[in-house]
Amino acid sequence: MRDFYKPDEPEYVDIDNEEEIFAEIHFVDEAGNEMASEAEEDFEFNPAAESDSDFEPSSCESEEEVENEADEDINEDEKDEQDGQEVEKMKTSTEDGADEDYAIVQRIISELKMPRNHPKDIQTEDFVTDISFHPISDHLAVALITGDVVMYKYSLEENTIADTYELHTKACRDVEFSEDGDVLYSTSKDKSIMLTDVKTGKLKRYYDNAHETAIYCVRPINENLIATGDDDGHLKVWDLRTQEKSPLFSLHEVDDYISSIHSNDSKKILLMTSGDGYLTSINLGARKMYVQSEQYEEELTCMGLYRNDSKLVVGTSKGRMYSFNWGEFGYHCDVFNGPKTAINAMLPITQRMGVLGCEDGLLRAVNTVPGRSLGVVGQHSLAVETMDISNTGEFIASSSHDNDIRFWNIKYFEDFDDDMPAKDSRYNLPSSKYTNARDFFSGLVD
Repeated sequence: MRDFYKPDEPEYVDIDNEEEIFAEIHFVDEAGNEMASEAEEDFEFNPAAESDSDFEPSSCESEEEVENEADEDINEDEKDEQDGQEVEKMKTSTEDGADEDYAIVQRIISELKMPRNHPKDIQTEDFVTDISFHPISDHLAVALITGDVVMYKYSLEENTIADTYELHTKACRDVEFSEDGDVLYSTSKDKSIMLTDVKTGKLKRYYDNAHETAIYCVRPINENLIATGDDDGHLKVWDLRTQEKSPLFSLHEVDDYISSIHSNDSKKILLMTSGDGYLTSINLGARKMYVQSEQYEEELTCMGLYRNDSKLVVGTSKGRMYSFNWGEFGYHCDVFNGPKTAINAMLPITQRMGVLGCEDGLLRAVNTVPGRSLGVVGQHSLAVETMDISNTGEFIASSSHDNDIRFWNIKYFEDFDDDMPAKDSRYNLPSSKYTNARDFFSGLVD
């Protein structure tokens, strides 16, 4: 749940203090060096080492790829020659991937030792329940356990409070911006949904008692539709074009809290993860369940899309990551045993790489397809609760149980280009409007 009991105030480490920064970097560096050492051993002695997956990599191939391979009709001599070439190609590809992953590990470690190249920390008096970057301007919305939402203007020099919205009578659970950034959606433990005009700060619309129980999360689907999920597993979709205070439709396919809601660019299928271990897909056009996964013996806490939306990766309360082919949500095609702690949040950074916010306070970079740990990109003294990525893609912000919001510069990920072909759809970053990696980082070079 987002509104945890507020812990005792921990001793705060000022990362701008030259005398104390070494202690923090040393902590992160140890974790990163350990991962780097493990990675180096694997790459040096066994480049083709098997992953932690219980499934063969081929299990992630689509049915169409399998059928195409079955249709090939060649003689035994040609087959043997092709097999030899394929083995050599796979070996070279694996070694190249291992070298790239090791380079990323080393870059992460060196980045942590550099002078500050990101905004300063934000320390709040009240417990932070969620954060959301504005999709166009340099503003960050911070939801608080008091029910308020504070809008910060951030920069490398200073962070200032731009506005404060007093919206809810109980804890504000989730905040999200509309695609154009003009509207802020917020949900609360008080069962309400608020739509706030960002420019004027005035309430545009509200849904009082929108759910029977506390609302856990909200997700804009497009400019007209939003989806909300509550603590008892009810999903509701709202049409903002109508003045009706009732939802467009409502479904109750799970019995525990809905932890996250997601979709791809087509907006035809809506996905949700839940605390009772189900991945559930909803056909938006038919307004009914499309398919539901088998039940996992752990909470499904977050998810992200990779490989041009062809792969869905789901994080869990036991630190695992399950990979699904898009459209095949009944059973995962691969599993990666990640950190030995709960994954509370997941941010896709490129078509293959993502950052995990974990219960032990670490932000870990991972190669999700296939699953490999890359290193630690940041840390908090307590559990990471939520993360988001800035509109330029240069910064990640993360919040923790210690009322601390920290920024991390991830610009160096641009040095590791993906091998995926260009696509017209939105580049795979939650808050970015750029269509590919070159456009995404072009504004940062000037």
